Amino acid sequence: MAEQVETATHCPYCALQCAMTVTAGHRHSDDRSDAVTVTGREFPTNRGGLCRKGWSAAELLHHPDRLTAPLLRGADGVLREAAWEDVLQLISERVQAIQAQHGRDAVAVFGGGGLTNEKAYTLGKFARLALRTSRIDYNGRFCMSSAAAAGNRAFGVDRGLPFPLEDLDTASVVLLLGSNAADTMPPFVQHLRGAQAAGGLIVVDPRRSATARLTEQGKGVHLQPTPGTDLALLLGLAHVVVTEGLEDRRFLESRTRGYDDVARGLARWWPERVQGITGVPATAIRATARLLARGARSGADGGPGAYILTGRGIEQHADGTDTTTAAINLALLLGLPGTLHSGYGTLTGQGNGQGGREHGQKADQLPGYRKITDPAARAHVASVWNVPEDAIPGPGLPAVELLASLGRPGGTRCLFVHGANIAVSAPNASTVMDGLRSLDLLVVSDFFLSETAVMADVVLPVLQWAEEEGTVTNLEGRILRRRPAVLPPAGARSELWIMQELARLLDAPSLFSEDPSTMFDELARASAGGLADYSGLDYAVLDAGVPAYWPYPSGSTGTPRLFLDTFAHPSGHAVLVPVSPRIDANAARVPAPLLLATGRLLEHYQSGTQTRRVPELLAAQPGARLQLHPATAQDLGISQGEAIVVTSAHGEAHAVADLTTDIRQDTVFLAFHYAGSGSANLLTGSATDPVSGMPEFKTTPVRVSALSAHARGEAAHHREVFA
Repeated sequence: MAEQVETATHCPYCALQCAMTVTAGHRHSDDRSDAVTVTGREFPTNRGGLCRKGWSAAELLHHPDRLTAPLLRGADGVLREAAWEDVLQLISERVQAIQAQHGRDAVAVFGGGGLTNEKAYTLGKFARLALRTSRIDYNGRFCMSSAAAAGNRAFGVDRGLPFPLEDLDTASVVLLLGSNAADTMPPFVQHLRGAQAAGGLIVVDPRRSATARLTEQGKGVHLQPTPGTDLALLLGLAHVVVTEGLEDRRFLESRTRGYDDVARGLARWWPERVQGITGVPATAIRATARLLARGARSGADGGPGAYILTGRGIEQHADGTDTTTAAINLALLLGLPGTLHSGYGTLTGQGNGQGGREHGQKADQLPGYRKITDPAARAHVASVWNVPEDAIPGPGLPAVELLASLGRPGGTRCLFVHGANIAVSAPNASTVMDGLRSLDLLVVSDFFLSETAVMADVVLPVLQWAEEEGTVTNLEGRILRRRPAVLPPAGARSELWIMQELARLLDAPSLFSEDPSTMFDELARASAGGLADYSGLDYAVLDAGVPAYWPYPSGSTGTPRLFLDTFAHPSGHAVLVPVSPRIDANAARVPAPLLLATGRLLEHYQSGTQTRRVPELLAAQPGARLQLHPATAQDLGISQGEAIVVTSAHGEAHAVADLTTDIRQDTVFLAFHYAGSGSANLLTGSATDPVSGMPEFKTTPVRVSALSAHARGEAAHHREVFA
């Protein structure tokens, strides 16, 4: 009989990091045929609940597509199994040859927000000391970079939620901008019930999403602006707060600076003007601002307060940093951040999106959220790594620029990919795939043969979430333990082991260990004194079960709530930063008549590499569906369920028409979980936010036509060309 073993761990998907128990039958051998099940576990974020993705997470552990041996592309172009020793030796030799011919920065690394803290930290160290390259960035650049940039310049630090998620339970008003949390992290919704009961849930979304529908029946307000106009809407709300004297003057005078410049700029954004830009009625703008102010006053008096929360919908724009800054300015005007009963936060997306951006994967960062250009930061990390300071390269390229350099003269000739599927998830995907094909060497570490791995010269099979030891940091800045619950395939290896072995072959200085606790202890030392300080933590502390929120310096008990006494700028003040729209959404739609927004579905996650392999999830959402309004579809001669073509300046994608009145007539929506001709990122471009490097995912001008009509048009064009 198999022994049933229960392991307490956390879900592999979003940053809510729901607690779960994994139950597996162990036969004390490498027999992996026993059933593995998951159940929700009581925890403050999920309270025992899981979403459809979480409940089905164990199905991937024994999936027949699982990679169980390294793959090496032969001279005939076919990927075949090879020995670990051979592929690692080949990688080290090819890296050295490429760098000898093209320079150190010809080799680059692309990481992921799903890697454990230990792997994210080691990957940054591996890039800089083993590969000796500055070229490292990660897919969090597509997710959290605008919110991070805005948080850093306003507060001096970026932690998604600077308070425990449970604080939302007592709120009377919650303004949620650009997040469909009811689909992307369903257990989160229970924390909005207090605001719903008070009629104070405000959702801003061009679609009547599952989250927007939570406001129905008197439970709140749904504001449905034109895509790309969130910044103007926020300026309109702030205008009402200032002109009607609803701001918290005492808070502004004692805890902030920059009010006068922001207030002057708001004079131009009266509600009627904003209505003309956003389509949101001026009366709704005034009512929303007053509702927020009432909640803020209640919170200041010790009662149910107000919270402003942002998500990718307002951040994944070429002006995402400024838009998020406008949301922070509104929160500061109302006196929300750094108080006990109110606050501002942003909802981190990927499973370790918070920890993944703290410890060295970003092009400009060192562990502990330190700037790589800061001499003191470089000196500290060099001392922990026991290397000369000049052994650490300078800043590299943010993700979009890094991917644009693939295969170009003076650019990247070799790329390592860890925890990302950039052939699907990166903007302007067809150009990215062309770049991947042009590389001298592409090395992908994954547990499935993703669309990126299919293109690789070497594929390295790695461990899944329930097979590995480590830590992740959730959307609250809370560090959590991930524990192994099942045995991995005999041929799979930890990425820590892979980096250890390659570092040895590349004669790298400093410590590289396959032991997660060893690397976590070094991470803690490297982060000491930084904004994201983990120096008071080790596995023993985390295993004791005491909540651990960073900063957690040595000798402390952590920081569940940031900013109660001071903000992280040297002055101790938060900074209001004047912002105004640089982009006219209506002008942007010329010559294409519609604006495409991309996003997520309840059943799928990220590029779909995992969830498209779960039968029940794939059956529920088997392929790309383009949401469009019935009136728009009628104008275009498109019917429900018809095959359609979506065209932008960057490419075209195929989908099925899904007619719904839940979307504006000037907007269409396509999920980004699918590959091939249904890939949404075949349509998106390479425009980025100048501050954060965030790509523009939410307002791509597109044309939509029935596939049959498109085919007729292509045939006519073909006849004209060859007449």
